[in-house]
Amino acid sequence: MARVHIPALLRGATGGAEWVVAEGATVREVVAALEDSYPELRGRLLKGTAVAIDGEICGMGLSERVGPESEVQFVAAIAGGRGRCYSPRALKVVSKITSR
Repeated sequence: MARVHIPALLRGATGGAEWVVAEGATVREVVAALEDSYPELRGRLLKGTAVAIDGEICGMGLSERVGPESEVQFVAAIAGGRGRCYSPRALKVVSKITSR
């Protein structure tokens, strides 16, 4: 089962758990399993978030594959820019440059 990180604002729906496990071969299936296990999450997990699997932001949305040992995170989506996609490594570099 995938290990799923629950954002702080949604942890009330999981009894305060920061990490939970869910079955599913795709992001869609993992979300459905989470919503079945934690009904308060229904419709809230994907609102304003991006999904990262094993540290990489998903490019295929809900059809992105999730491995049985994967770590899934729902992170706040960043708006703006010109629609470019940046790798997590590129974002770290930009962050270091702009924090100087």
